[in-house]
Amino acid sequence: MIHKNRYFNRSKLSEAKFRQIVKHFALDLTATECAALSGISVRSVNSIYLRMRVRMAQWCSQRSPLCGELEADESYFGPRRVRGKRGRGAGNKTIVFGLLKRGDQVYTEIVPDASKRTLQAIIRGKADPLSVINTDGWRGYDGLVDIGFGKHFRVNHGNNEFVKGSSHVNGIESFWSFAKRRLAQFNGVAKHTFALHLKECEFRFNHRHQNLYLAMLKLLRDNPL
Repeated sequence: MIHKNRYFNRSKLSEAKFRQIVKHFALDLTATECAALSGISVRSVNSIYLRMRVRMAQWCSQRSPLCGELEADESYFGPRRVRGKRGRGAGNKTIVFGLLKRGDQVYTEIVPDASKRTLQAIIRGKADPLSVINTDGWRGYDGLVDIGFGKHFRVNHGNNEFVKGSSHVNGIESFWSFAKRRLAQFNGVAKHTFALHLKECEFRFNHRHQNLYLAMLKLLRDNPL
């Protein structure tokens, strides 16, 4: 039987039952936990969870360029990184670049390397040139002034310098910690779904001051599954 459901086109689930699944998702319950509470198969819940993550990723990709006091950094997800492996490869790690507007939102993107060419291309596309850009001393951030970002400030972590005046990358590093704690609960995320899980972390972080359940319902009303 097909139910009328504003959030899920041609769904066999009632709207009330679907909202229950969304609430469990917002509470960060696993698919197994949600299935036990809702009486729906784990396979069906996993399918819905996956489709909701796709909607979240689409929402994240449509955000306007960030402007203001920004922090840029890259992080490595996966097996423990071999010390010193940074830049054109990081063993079996997945490299993620992040750009955060202080007190506001974050943008993330999986990158093939942390080279100057790769990082600057993303910054040019996702940051307003009038922004203040804060980074660490990694050479991938060299030359930002030359491409129009005249307010670029750095801290040199290699010299145990983590804050210099108002310059630091503590905000984006807090997001990395948040994302890695969340992903650890899955005991490993498959490479082919990592991007969606990353964007889910981004969406959750960007709605951290809101009711995530209501934010999810609005997202799915505007863009039904």
